[in-house]
Amino acid sequence: MQNLNADNYRVKQSVALSTVDTYDDLGASEKQLKKQLKKIRKDLGEFQDTMYAHAKYGVLVCLQGMDTAGKDSLIREVFKDFNVRGVVVHSFKVPSTLERKHDYLWRHYIALPERGKFSVFNRTHYENVLVTKVHPEYILGENLPRVESVADINEDFWAKRYQQINEFEEHVAQNGIIIFKFFLHLSKEEQRNRLLRRIELKQKNWKFSPGDLEERQLWGKYQACYEEALAKTSKDHAPWFVIPADNKEAARVIVASIMLEALKKYKDIEEPELDDEIKANLEIFKQELEKESK
Repeated sequence: MQNLNADNYRVKQSVALSTVDTYDDLGASEKQLKKQLKKIRKDLGEFQDTMYAHAKYGVLVCLQGMDTAGKDSLIREVFKDFNVRGVVVHSFKVPSTLERKHDYLWRHYIALPERGKFSVFNRTHYENVLVTKVHPEYILGENLPRVESVADINEDFWAKRYQQINEFEEHVAQNGIIIFKFFLHLSKEEQRNRLLRRIELKQKNWKFSPGDLEERQLWGKYQACYEEALAKTSKDHAPWFVIPADNKEAARVIVASIMLEALKKYKDIEEPELDDEIKANLEIFKQELEKESK
């Protein structure tokens, strides 16, 4: 298996997605990839246990991608060995009535991880500069001041949204949230194949929606919006990584490896030491417990 370099996937400047590979096998078979993922996710789970005891950092994992990009299965496989108390998944759908009564970042802010835990955003606050940019009429549902029609949603409006998102992420990063942002980069042909499987396989029928085909017709617009969002919001404290998603097994290994490599650099995350008085009396406590069995 090839050595994996996170910098090969990190967004550092403007990116033309049409020139970026959507397939990678890391020079390994499916069996080898699954074996590698098993090892990495075990290490991630152990790291989270330590992070939970340390209780000073949280981890936010943001997943974006076109329909069928593999977000759900990636979450299932990468976080399989986590203690269930240590990871919370949030799948953001169309905003509720309550959520619309707040600013667009509110529902994401309250879903941030507690110290010691991972939060996974399956679709994220970036929907507010992606789907709403493709469908600007959705913005009208936010009932914003000075936005009375689509004509009021101009480039200055979007520039402010990017600024707000960058400031939001900078703020939470400064307060102990480690941020990972992954764009699962799927080819249009592979999406076609996956949509066909949803139709052909009865057990996957429930995943299919005619709306998927309507959004597919807007592929080019979505790719342009992703390119702009990636370029404007990939920062040192909140980097974007473009992950080839046509091969699900490799995508999972890449995501898990990037996270583990970055988290290992936090040398200050370690299990806390016992109080000196407790530590000095451990032998006494042990003897008390041993007497109970006699």
